[in-house]
Amino acid sequence: MTPTPSSVIQAKLVLLGDLGAGKTSIVVRFAKGLYYECQESTIGAAFFSQALPVSGGGEDATVRFDIWDTAGQERYHSLAPMYYRGAAAAVVVYDITSMDSYIRAKRWVDELQRQGNPHLVMALVGNKVDLEKKRKVGTQEALEYAERNGLFFLETSAKTAQNVGELFYELAERLVKVRPNHPAGMVLHDGQRGVGGRWFCCSG
Repeated sequence: MTPTPSSVIQAKLVLLGDLGAGKTSIVVRFAKGLYYECQESTIGAAFFSQALPVSGGGEDATVRFDIWDTAGQERYHSLAPMYYRGAAAAVVVYDITSMDSYIRAKRWVDELQRQGNPHLVMALVGNKVDLEKKRKVGTQEALEYAERNGLFFLETSAKTAQNVGELFYELAERLVKVRPNHPAGMVLHDGQRGVGGRWFCCSG
């Protein structure tokens, strides 16, 4: 019996969050396996592409993420809709050592719920768990907020790579589950395609 070739799901993913929350560090850790102690702030947005094979439901699939990592500075806030509009998935990141970062993350969630894709797969991520001694945002508080708002929740450390891979695998698995609905931000391809990763930065 000839095996069924895996389908490829191309999905637009956007990362949102406060300046310094670690959005770029999370993506660089995922896409390149690297961590920079002094990560430069994103200007406008940065783009990454990375693919993950997913098995489940008796069928193999590959999710190719087109990742838009948005700038956290307030002056770039007005540009954000250009990146999250039509996204299939969103990751809202906050710094567990900053309550202000968490409050702004909740504002991003509110904005996405008002203006984003109604089928959006959304994650709330508390980053920098390697700084546990400086924690200001409780895990239970964030978890309960995420559950009330239909998000899935993880705490990560881009520095140690804790839960970074798990975050993107969970997103990929959820996108595979919702693909019969063909939500905006997803393109389905039949058959085998080469997968890989690339990186470039867009200023603006």
